[in-house]
Amino acid sequence: MTAEKVLDKGFIEVIDHLGNDLTVSNSARVSFGKRKVKYDKSDERLVRYLAKNKHYSPFRHLMVQFHIKAPEFVMRQWYKHVVGAETTSSYSTKDHAWNEISGRYVPIEEYYIPENWRQQSEDSKQASVGTIAQQEEAIECYTKALQIGRHYYERLLELGVAKEQARIVLPLSQYTEVYWTASFQAIVNFIELRDEPTAQWEIREYAKVLKEQIIAIYPKTMQIWSDLYF
Repeated sequence: MTAEKVLDKGFIEVIDHLGNDLTVSNSARVSFGKRKVKYDKSDERLVRYLAKNKHYSPFRHLMVQFHIKAPEFVMRQWYKHVVGAETTSSYSTKDHAWNEISGRYVPIEEYYIPENWRQQSEDSKQASVGTIAQQEEAIECYTKALQIGRHYYERLLELGVAKEQARIVLPLSQYTEVYWTASFQAIVNFIELRDEPTAQWEIREYAKVLKEQIIAIYPKTMQIWSDLYF
């Protein structure tokens, strides 16, 4: 599956996936020693029952690996999502995994440039609404901040400072890249929480793209989940 662009320089690309729409019902049927080779209405009814009654373990047999490029402040929110990730009571065993490009080895060169600057919502500490009037001044402030941070990052490198230390002067708008492998349950939990009005606009854009990609991979399962929860 081709990479889908998000924001100005970001993307989400599906690298690999495990299972199909029949996997969920077959994972549940193993309790009775049964298995099917073709999806039909009985599978739809079973999957709907499992989802409605919160029998989530069969959904964890669906796994997807993504390559994600996003601003650091987006990934900081993304890292919080661990629902559907635990397979045992031990924190050492999870059914998802993260690996991230390292600023210790690779120079940081790209930054997120917002299309506009939003206004703080008066009735919420988290949300933003509309745009501010002073767009040009906001862009000027942001551009200067990026230039200053970049200048001193490069100067520290010139002085021989290690990348792992020099990077601490850079802003959270720097782009990072990660590989994320997660179960269907973990993915739809992320979509449910981040593709909604109180979530930050930037991470909502990633959630929307992620949702379309999961629909393409598991269309029947995702339709059932959407009917119940989205």
